[in-house]
Amino acid sequence: MSKLLTWIDDRFPLSTLWKEHASEYYAPKNFNFWYYFGSLAALVLVLQIVTGIFLTMNYKPDATKAFESVEYIMRDVDWGWLIRYMHSTGASMFFVVVYLHMFRGLLYGSFRKPRELLWIFGCLIYLCLMAEAFFGYLLPWGQMSYWGAQVIVNLFSSIPVIGDGLAVWIRGDYTISDVTLNRFFAFHVIALPLVLLGLVVAHIMALHEVGSNNPDGIEIKKFKDPATGHPLDGIPFHPYYTVKDLVGVVVFLAVFSIIVFFLPEMGGYFLEANNFIPANPLQTPEHIAPVWYFTPYYAMLRAVPSAMGTQVWGVIVMGISVLIFFALPWLDRGKVKSIRYRGRTYKIWLAVFVVCFLVLGYLGVVPITVWGQFPESWPILGGADKATVIARFLTIGYFLFFLLMPWYTARDKTLPEPQRVTWK
Repeated sequence: MSKLLTWIDDRFPLSTLWKEHASEYYAPKNFNFWYYFGSLAALVLVLQIVTGIFLTMNYKPDATKAFESVEYIMRDVDWGWLIRYMHSTGASMFFVVVYLHMFRGLLYGSFRKPRELLWIFGCLIYLCLMAEAFFGYLLPWGQMSYWGAQVIVNLFSSIPVIGDGLAVWIRGDYTISDVTLNRFFAFHVIALPLVLLGLVVAHIMALHEVGSNNPDGIEIKKFKDPATGHPLDGIPFHPYYTVKDLVGVVVFLAVFSIIVFFLPEMGGYFLEANNFIPANPLQTPEHIAPVWYFTPYYAMLRAVPSAMGTQVWGVIVMGISVLIFFALPWLDRGKVKSIRYRGRTYKIWLAVFVVCFLVLGYLGVVPITVWGQFPESWPILGGADKATVIARFLTIGYFLFFLLMPWYTARDKTLPEPQRVTWK
């Protein structure tokens, strides 16, 4: 084996890569629960690619056969139902771990200097993941897949001047059709996974270049062992964190298995009832809503009043609500990175942001009439849908978290950071 490894190293830097990115990559000693989700996101990515390969062996990207091929996978292919449910559950779990991974960045300031580019790569991964999920959503060719894609693509037509042409270009036709299905299939299976893998590699390379952040938000490279040059507050990623991450993987797979075997539809949040009905262009579902991981942005879109019969301002608000994450490294003016040492103001605003995001996610799933209307006797709000009004206030709260960040982070009363990492 030693001779074989030497032969490989003479032709490919296998040992060097292993040392740089695992056995001799020093990570902070004080990682906690929140640092599981990066490795779990990589696990789900591999899971989605593997299950996706097996699904494509029996799936037919044809408007007349797509739905039947999914039913064939579920009913006749050996273990096809398991592969399909693993893939559909994996799509939702991917967003669960990514959202928690991003929240950890907000907790501990992982987007701050010198990790701005690392954060930007992460945001690009998030955008690519949203596009990947959107293109894959149409493939089952069920009622919600068809009409959900119809609604989302039609939003692009509200863009002034180029909107109609852009919508036709995305669909490849004047309506969602067989051409659209083939186009989305190509993007979902080949184009976007390649981009996603490239961004993940860039994300990991940027991480290992600047080093991992930690719950204290301080740089461990400041204090090094004079003899070895290794950070005094760091430990090798392997074997310490590979073993630690295995614990997270076991717990995650346990939860994942429970969902796959007992709750694959998750009450209609992971798989909607209407998606078990073949797509019918002549019959619109009573309520059209995207999958849960898009619903906060969909709720913002619905909350913005239409102007002159167009939803262009809603589309703009929805787009900015996603892209504003890219600006975080330059919006935060706090003296410290970690929430452990931030003042009460930042903690309150972060809590407001989380509440706004979660409630908007719920409002995006349900019809706007879910809570009824304000009484007609009320001034200004009389007759307005309660859900719409609440969504507007929540949208304002969502944006104020970002727009006021330079002000409240600069004035927030903070605690002094420690010189070395601490254990809580």
